[in-house]
Amino acid sequence: MDPVIYFDNNATTRLAPEALEAMQPYLTELYGNPSSIHRFGSQVTRKIQEAREQIAALLGAADPVEIVFTSCGTEGDNAAIWGILQASPDKRHVVTTQVEHPAVLALCQHLEKKGYRVTWLRVDGEGMLDLDELRDALTEDTALVSIMYANNETGVIFPIDAIGEMVKAKGIPFHVDAVQVAGKIPLNLTKSPVDLLTISGHKFHGPKGVGALYVRRGMTFRPFLVGGHQERNRRGGTENVAGIVGMGKAAEVALKHLEEEKRVRALRDQLERSLLDGCPGCRVNGHRERRIPNTLNMSFKFLEGEAILVLLDQYGICASTGSACTAGSVEPSHVLRAMGVPPDWIQGAIRFSLSRYNTEEEVRFVGEKVPLIVQRLQGLSALGKLADRQEYPRDDYRTGDRVGARR
Repeated sequence: MDPVIYFDNNATTRLAPEALEAMQPYLTELYGNPSSIHRFGSQVTRKIQEAREQIAALLGAADPVEIVFTSCGTEGDNAAIWGILQASPDKRHVVTTQVEHPAVLALCQHLEKKGYRVTWLRVDGEGMLDLDELRDALTEDTALVSIMYANNETGVIFPIDAIGEMVKAKGIPFHVDAVQVAGKIPLNLTKSPVDLLTISGHKFHGPKGVGALYVRRGMTFRPFLVGGHQERNRRGGTENVAGIVGMGKAAEVALKHLEEEKRVRALRDQLERSLLDGCPGCRVNGHRERRIPNTLNMSFKFLEGEAILVLLDQYGICASTGSACTAGSVEPSHVLRAMGVPPDWIQGAIRFSLSRYNTEEEVRFVGEKVPLIVQRLQGLSALGKLADRQEYPRDDYRTGDRVGARR
């Protein structure tokens, strides 16, 4: 296979060699069922417990028993939201944001059809929430608040601790989708006022097909999947032993490499400067400071993001136009729409997301090729020619559209 420059790490990540090595015995020799009483079963049960401890350490959880293994981030989000709603059947109000991952968006839209009332919090032109709007949305009927830690498209980080304190004061359960931050920034759930939190192994160099849901001790929570006694009756089904072991090892390695995210941030900023300098008519989407260190979302005026990706791919460069879970959709980015970004900018949005495996040499290469691609496409596009004569506003977009309700 030809070498690639992989700048699509918010979609998925390369499997860490340490994780692969840890998994291999559980794909070949140690294939016992954790529910079995014999030594073959108890042997893998101990390894699952070790992985639970590794995940708890990455999240800063007080007790490994608070970790429930799932199949992915989407299952974790669904399990958290349904688990709380089923535990509080008399409450019919949910608060979330217009810019959530499709796993939460689609579920909340489904809840509306089932008779729940959903408040969709807006964001400003930088993708930030108005905490006063959140405070006003909380009522005695609110069963749950579900807000992502960082946006998967723009990388914008929400003030989770401040939100959590506000929600906690009302006695309302608080769920956080932390899929994009685990392994990228320090987490301390022992101190953070979060009740439930979702992560996915393949976002921090673990395997696909495995995730985890943090459930704070004492939370009243009903299982989403029933049928077995696994995970202390919180998630039925035979455990994905190899996946869990691999995710645990990936968590251990990620915790050791957290300081390396400073280098990743520097690479991201270097790429950003190169593109801003080399591509007239481009802009950064999202707050410039409150971002996870690996993510850069840029719009190229009057160009089609898909066309840019095709030409990037010819150079062996992998990037994306947004969420991997909406690939193939003809709908414009619901995140950028919620931020009030005009269609001429949305259609040319590209997300570059780096990892600790990326290098300065790769950043320089991408920084050289993207301006060439943009120049080529602008020369081919009638809209590109129009860009020489027209100026459009660049910042502070905001929309009152109920974006979260249509996808």
